[in-house]
Amino acid sequence: MSRLYFRFYIALLASLMLFALAVSLLWHRDGGPMERSDATLARLVQNTLAPAGAPAEQQQAALERMASGIHARMTLYAPDWTPLATVGPPLPKPEWRLRTMAAPPRASWVRLPDGRQLLSSQPLGFANARQVLHAMLLLLVLGVAVAAYPIVRQLTRRLERLQTGVESLGAGDLSARVKVEGKDEVAQLARSFNRAADQIEQLVGAHKTLLANASHELRTPLARIRLALELVKDTVDAKRRAGLEQDIAELDHLLDEILLASRLGAIDDAMAVEDVDLLALAAEECAHYDDALLNGASATVRGDPRLLRRLLRNLLENARRHGVAPAHVQIERYDAADAPIVTLSVWDSGPGIPAGEFERVFEPFYRRAGTQDNHGAGLGLALVRQIARRHGGDARCATMPDGRSRFAITLPLAG
Repeated sequence: MSRLYFRFYIALLASLMLFALAVSLLWHRDGGPMERSDATLARLVQNTLAPAGAPAEQQQAALERMASGIHARMTLYAPDWTPLATVGPPLPKPEWRLRTMAAPPRASWVRLPDGRQLLSSQPLGFANARQVLHAMLLLLVLGVAVAAYPIVRQLTRRLERLQTGVESLGAGDLSARVKVEGKDEVAQLARSFNRAADQIEQLVGAHKTLLANASHELRTPLARIRLALELVKDTVDAKRRAGLEQDIAELDHLLDEILLASRLGAIDDAMAVEDVDLLALAAEECAHYDDALLNGASATVRGDPRLLRRLLRNLLENARRHGVAPAHVQIERYDAADAPIVTLSVWDSGPGIPAGEFERVFEPFYRRAGTQDNHGAGLGLALVRQIARRHGGDARCATMPDGRSRFAITLPLAG
């Protein structure tokens, strides 16, 4: 019942059923014209025939008088279907069975107020008026139900296609559009969505182009500053020169992160997907740090080794810059039958991050309050979460049993 077309369809059928029930109740309360005519006909027939307790001869004579000039076979039965009188060959009592094409038509009959049954080979009034009404109402409900389903389904199918387009756009597919069908409100909504998607694609494209061009253009003055520093390094204080070199390196690293973030923001950016041994990759990265300890089991994931290497490098660099040595890296497999995953955990020997900032540290350029660190988080952790989600996983902060915090990256295992 969560699907929209089911709601429309059930609401329509419920309205029809209420309508049929209301008509039936009104019919049963006041009696329809056909039902009243049947009652009148039954009373007239009973007044014409002999009383129910009259001798058989009187009932036979009365039935013959009534059938005079009608050219019909008639049979009068008692309430227990005992024959009382007949004109022509007796008509058998009706049986509730399906009639074949070769079988003779069933006789029409009238139930008299005293319980007797009069059967005739010629139609007598509107027999079974109530059953006829119920059958007509049932056929009406069934007919409307069959005819309404494709109409309702066609309308809601367009809404489902619109929902798919919205979800695709929200997932990052900026080229997602929906087909405009018809001229009603749904078609107008589709046109509005396409216009909004065009504007979003243009804005995001302009934003990505601006970031890429600005990053490239900034590298030129950065190279000039580095060259100028090399030329005057003998005349500059060693401590100041080291600070300038560190600032230049950080600025260059930040430009790389901005370029990578702009590429990850596009869903159509191709990744070099292959099988990657996460333990081997972690061993290579930990080898660049004297205070990084690696532990865990081999685990193969499907992904881009360049991006996965960047993910691990950002975590280790974050631990080096903001934590206390040594940094710990642990890889654990969880071979669940439905969704086997691998967890990559990174933590340092410091107190960690407060629980209230577990989500905020993944925000770009977030700076923890009350710290002496002037560098901030930059884009490193934000890129970690982007890369993890790009590979079908996620990145989060979690509390360890000893109260410290760790970064936990979950990725699906290959195969």
